[in-house]
Amino acid sequence: MKRIAVLTSGGDAPGMNACIRAVVRAGVHFDLEIFGIHGGYQGLIENNITTMDASSVANIIQYGGTILKTARSKEFMTAEGRLKAYHNLKALNIEGLVCIGGNGTYTGAMIFEKEFGIPSVGCPGTIDNDLYGTDYTIGYDTAINTAVEAIDKIRDTADAHNRVFFIEVMGRHSGHIALYAGIAGGAEGIFIPEKEHEFDDIVKIYEKKSRTKQFSIFVVAEGDEDGHAFEVAKKFQEKFPDTDSRVTVLGHIQRGGKPSANDRILASRLGAHAVKALLEGQRNVAVGVIANDIAFTSFEDAIYHKKDINEKLWVMNDIITR
Repeated sequence: MKRIAVLTSGGDAPGMNACIRAVVRAGVHFDLEIFGIHGGYQGLIENNITTMDASSVANIIQYGGTILKTARSKEFMTAEGRLKAYHNLKALNIEGLVCIGGNGTYTGAMIFEKEFGIPSVGCPGTIDNDLYGTDYTIGYDTAINTAVEAIDKIRDTADAHNRVFFIEVMGRHSGHIALYAGIAGGAEGIFIPEKEHEFDDIVKIYEKKSRTKQFSIFVVAEGDEDGHAFEVAKKFQEKFPDTDSRVTVLGHIQRGGKPSANDRILASRLGAHAVKALLEGQRNVAVGVIANDIAFTSFEDAIYHKKDINEKLWVMNDIITR
């Protein structure tokens, strides 16, 4: 294998640039020709592909977002779109792909390999930390720290005004951000998609604590079964009409910003090992870190196996919030 390409796809995550940098620098180390695909799978279809070298990735490790840009390509979901992409790769004699992204990115790479035999290795780039086969995903640590910083600031105003705040964090199908940020931010209650009856639990907690503590912080994952933060807050206000409730939705602020040191190191490890895996003949696998060791998981397992929250953390949080 002499030529490989790297792309970022789906939602952006802090640390993607560090991963791109590692892929390019590792490729140079192994005497490979490296190409960058701009705009994810759509860029592959549109032949938006450029050569990269060590200088191409200088001074990018500290930036959020992705220098290669990203997109969600509906055209790549069609056989015709993937055929265009294949012809563009073959014209440049590109023999392997490193795909940085989440579940949808892995799915596209898996289908593409099955149809055209282009080997791919995936790097888990998503703030949700919801990919099976790795303890942590690129961007997750930064997103948690962003959320905790916001919670700390909101706590100040909640205390000053004796208000109850419901803070919504990202996580349509996953409560990883809400759980970690909620514990680190000292929240009285956490709402996540993986659990039920949280509202009943926080009612009991609030009734018990409201006599001694006049403000509270609750963290809500956007995909919780009780609804978004506005719906939960409305339900809470109806239950406790004398409270002064407020809602803050953190939204896409969690995706941006300088990646943390942990995300930069994680992304660098994963990018370098993705290149090594391609050279060793691996294909259709995602690289991850489990118990601080590099591990490989088939795309099929990474896509279809659900990654659960840390149950011990959930139990611990239940203990310390009461």
